[in-house]
Amino acid sequence: MLVLAVDTATPAVTAGLVELEQGAGAVALRTVASRVRVDPRAHAEVLTPQILECLTEAGRSRTDIAAVVAGIGPGPFTGLRVGMATAAAFGDALGIPVYGVCSLDAIAADAAPDLNPGRELLVVTDARRREVYWARYRDGVRVAGPGVIKPGELDSGEATAIAGSASHVDFFDLAVLPVETPSPAGLVSAAAPDVLGRAVPEPLVPLYLRRPDAVENSFRTLDRTGA
Repeated sequence: MLVLAVDTATPAVTAGLVELEQGAGAVALRTVASRVRVDPRAHAEVLTPQILECLTEAGRSRTDIAAVVAGIGPGPFTGLRVGMATAAAFGDALGIPVYGVCSLDAIAADAAPDLNPGRELLVVTDARRREVYWARYRDGVRVAGPGVIKPGELDSGEATAIAGSASHVDFFDLAVLPVETPSPAGLVSAAAPDVLGRAVPEPLVPLYLRRPDAVENSFRTLDRTGA
C-alpha cells in the first residue's frame, strides 16, 4: 500500500511516499519519493507543495494513498501543528486513516540498522531554550522518554550511540549515527504494525512536552497585573 508520511517536528520539513507491504516474516518498505527542506520558518509554505511534488515524481495520484503517517513531536508548537493539520486534512479529504507517531521513534527506526542488537540508542532533537527533546531505545523499542531537558542534565543511561540534531549530539560522549531528522521511511516504519493491521487510529495528539510560548507569556502578563 502507498503511505504518505509527513513530519514538521524539527527544522526539517519532511514529506514522502512509501510503499509498505508485509513480507515473509518481515515488513517491506520502499521510499517512492521524498522531499526534505531544512527551514524552521517555512513549514506552512513548503509542506503541501512537497507532497504534490512527491506525487508527481512517483506518477501517482492522491487517490492512490491508502494511509497517512504524521510525526506528532515532540517539537515546537508552531511547526508541529503544520504537519499534523496537513496530515489530518489529507486523511479527511481522502477518507483514509491518519496515524501519529513520535518523531523520535522515527529517527530511532532509521538509526536501528547501524546499531548492534541489545545496544541502547539515545535520540535528541533541538527543543530550543538550550534544551533537547530526548528518548532512549533498545532493539528499536523506546525504553525511556520522551522528555525535554538541558543536555548537561540528561542521563544517557546505557546508551552507546546517539542520533538526532547535529547541533546537540556532540554534547554527549557517544558514537554518533548519521541520522538527524525523521525520514518518510522511518515514520512509516514506526507506524507499520498499525497501518498493516488497519488499526483504528488514535486521535492526533501533539507531544509539546511544555506550554507554547504564547501561553506562557499570557500567564506572565497575568502574574504582573495581579489578575
